Amino acid sequence: MPASQTVVFVVVVIFSLSGLVHSFQPLFSLDGNSTTHRVITQRAVLRKTAEVCRDIAIAAGRDFSLTIDNSLTANRVLRACSSTGSSTSLVSSINFQTSIGNMYFSNAKVDVIFLLSDAHHFDDESFERGRDIITSGVSAVKKSVALENYVTGRWTLGQVFHTLQDFYSHSNWVELGKTGPFSSLIKPDERLDNLAGRDTPTCRNCTGGNCADNLLPELMQQELLTSGYFNLFSSDKPAGKCSHGGTADQTSRREPVGGISKDSIGSSHGSLHHKAADLAVDASMELLEDIRRAVGDKNFTRLMGLSQSSALCIVIDTTGSMSDDIAEVKRISFDIIDRRRGTQEEPSAYILVPFNDPGFGPLILTTDADVFKANINKLSANGGGDIPELCLSGLQLALTAAPRSSEIFVFTDAPAKDAHLRGTITALIESSKSVVTFLLTDVLASRRRRRGLQGVSTRAVSQTDAQLYRDLARASGGQAIEVSKADLPQATSIIKDSTASAVVTVFQVVRNPGKPENFTFPVDSSLRNMTVYITGVSSLAFTLTSPTGVSQSSSQSSGPLASFTTVGNLRRLSLNTENQTGSWEMRVDSNNPYSVKVTGQSSVNFIFNLVEAHEGAHGDFGLMEGRPLSGGNASILISVTGSDTVEVTEVTLVDSSGPTEVNGSLQALGSGNFLVTFSDVPAGVFVVRLRGEDSSATSRSTPDSFQRQASTQIKTSSISVTTQANNTSVEPGSSISIPFTVATTTNGVVNDSASGTFTVRANNDRSFASTSPGTVSITEGSGGKANGTVTLTVPGDAASGTDVTLTIEAENAASSDINYALIRVSVAAKVTDVNRPVCQEVSRSGICPSSASLCASSQWEFIANLTDGINGTGIDSITIRTGNGTLNTSSATGAGGESVTVVTYSASCCSQNVELNAVDKEGNVGTCVGQARTTATTAAPVTTAAPVTTAAVNTTSSRGHTLSTSHCLMICVVISLLWK
Repeated sequence: MPASQTVVFVVVVIFSLSGLVHSFQPLFSLDGNSTTHRVITQRAVLRKTAEVCRDIAIAAGRDFSLTIDNSLTANRVLRACSSTGSSTSLVSSINFQTSIGNMYFSNAKVDVIFLLSDAHHFDDESFERGRDIITSGVSAVKKSVALENYVTGRWTLGQVFHTLQDFYSHSNWVELGKTGPFSSLIKPDERLDNLAGRDTPTCRNCTGGNCADNLLPELMQQELLTSGYFNLFSSDKPAGKCSHGGTADQTSRREPVGGISKDSIGSSHGSLHHKAADLAVDASMELLEDIRRAVGDKNFTRLMGLSQSSALCIVIDTTGSMSDDIAEVKRISFDIIDRRRGTQEEPSAYILVPFNDPGFGPLILTTDADVFKANINKLSANGGGDIPELCLSGLQLALTAAPRSSEIFVFTDAPAKDAHLRGTITALIESSKSVVTFLLTDVLASRRRRRGLQGVSTRAVSQTDAQLYRDLARASGGQAIEVSKADLPQATSIIKDSTASAVVTVFQVVRNPGKPENFTFPVDSSLRNMTVYITGVSSLAFTLTSPTGVSQSSSQSSGPLASFTTVGNLRRLSLNTENQTGSWEMRVDSNNPYSVKVTGQSSVNFIFNLVEAHEGAHGDFGLMEGRPLSGGNASILISVTGSDTVEVTEVTLVDSSGPTEVNGSLQALGSGNFLVTFSDVPAGVFVVRLRGEDSSATSRSTPDSFQRQASTQIKTSSISVTTQANNTSVEPGSSISIPFTVATTTNGVVNDSASGTFTVRANNDRSFASTSPGTVSITEGSGGKANGTVTLTVPGDAASGTDVTLTIEAENAASSDINYALIRVSVAAKVTDVNRPVCQEVSRSGICPSSASLCASSQWEFIANLTDGINGTGIDSITIRTGNGTLNTSSATGAGGESVTVVTYSASCCSQNVELNAVDKEGNVGTCVGQARTTATTAAPVTTAAPVTTAAVNTTSSRGHTLSTSHCLMICVVISLLWK
């Protein structure tokens, strides 16, 4: 397969198919022809990201040839946006695709959490409250970006998208003949005009099931805005009002009967469905443009997840014995930063979490490599007290802050004092799909910790202590590497391997207990830099055999097939794979536990996400934040992107520690989609393995076979944990209550005759105060269910734009089974400043010649006052949006006491227009536009605003860059300009 082609497999595990849909279908189109929230979101993100990349390229003088339309894919956008990659370079869109997935899964979640909220869907003519949800959400997104908390920003943005998109499906905006977005929905300082009153009739009965003409003519003539009423349980609605429509909407049975929704082509106004969907795409792009103007192009692309590389994430013990480890972390991190800076392999983010005892953190999350370096330089080894440290608490912070599917490296030489967080860490690993590798120094050979002369345990990790780390690494698809402190520099090469771009797992297996066994794995032509990692005792032996029958044993450190090094319990083999495509074999001889992992670099990869069906009017599927149920049926939806030549031939659930495999039956759905169905998935621990063929390799007469394997394990459970959260946002200084239900299941169905007591543990990554029951009991006659409530209290000083991840675990009395629910709650302060900065032109001077050939010899100047009002948060930044001139700013005080930013823009007459972008500290965006006068208009210089009183003044200058409102002009210069 040529390296120029990229294939991403988005694998979604579905555990039932039920429920009715009466909004834009969240994820999947049941009729095959309707447009879903997922598609609308993806189109908007891809198109707006492409537009931003186009503008960046033009400004840098680079070509940008991508056609921006609804046919865009993540791979095409990423390749076009790459300033370093050529058409033949290795490009992986998996991070970009994962980020888009986070947004559309969050979008779909609204139909679960806010099912009965009219405002979240613009039902019941709730236009004002619907807009409040949009504008407060957008404000929270901007604050998350300011904190470089892009994961939270994407999650919040997805929910905002849902409400905005539903407006076009649930209102009569399309029927009114509107061809563009309703911009006032994202501008809280504008009035919502022409709203139908509460007592204004809006609809008449549909006739014979035909609702095409049920909106009242007088409503349409007055261009009044309405939306359908909706209720799952009651038919009550105001007299004469339109209903949403559909079988689940009880109000549509009451006169006027019928509905006006455009959720799908089969809806009451289904003939307008695609127009509504197209407008929803345009509106989503308009919202993204507002965010772009507020945060800047670079931060916008980070919010969209436009990256080919993963984050560099380090969690490190900083107690007294870790000085050598800290020095090595500094060395390897600095080497990665210096070698990859400015390349497509430069880490997308940098995360550092120190821990010891009694503390852990703070979390350092930044996109600035120099900030990361400075914080690593501050690390020092000291203290520690007793031997165990708060390792899992530090890891918890990293797992919730890092982008999904990150590689996290943990350095320690001590056991975990917080082993009670094991279930929480496992849940976060399974949810985030992040891979965790532990680098453990000075692990003891015995199961018990040695004691010194005074009877005090020496600082070291026993085999029993190390098993916890091994188990967590295995759950994530990572490794537990055990080395001496002297050998640690040789082991950290795995960090360079894992954080390179486009790293894929071809094969991975764990055997515990160990046994001699043969393993096979295919190498396809798209793979580069193949590496095999084997962990196990020193007596372990192996033999590697190529497709041509050439063999190399573990006694040969450099042979015909690979060169390898051994450090601690790790053997690292670098394969010589030139012209070595085909089936390879690895023979491992050991009766002790061992693991084998085969990786390479390739564009071919896949993402999987557990989802579950949701019943009700806004049904379909949503992201599953827990484990699938043992014995139930399962399906996997595979969406193939980036190539027309790939055929998926097999998808299997594989027990990575044993022989169990569950094969699925594939059904082609068209457009690169496949539905894979499994029956009666047994209890166990599985990984997803995908096999297929690619016929694009022109040098081969037969299709090129490939295999990829997911790193993260899927573990089934007979316990069901569900939450009934009715909110996902909380203000600083307030509390949120989250009810939950625990049930016992048999073959994937709640056992209503079961009983039992379950241990409940509720943990959050911010250490916020919370209350929850220690146990819940299922009693006779309860229907096999038990209920409880977790109450989480957010401190008053919590920053708006942050979030808190809450994990609720339920474990059976025998401690043999556990399941969990995971909830992400955003912290958002109430927005008090909704007004955009206002621009007033002060003057224009200079006259430009009408002849373009003379423009370079003349200059013009534009002066304006920008203010955010008396009660505003103040101007935060000013950017030249259009124009190629110099911008100066100064501070002054207006006649009413308000703060004024005086902007002075000067440019050559070859650039006769300017548009300034002004952002206040709340993220509201205003514009200021100026145009040079030419010889055709020779009137006196224009003055339209009165002078203002200047403060002690400084200014800054820019040629298109963002300006802060710090001041640096001499006061006399400002006065002379104002009185010109």
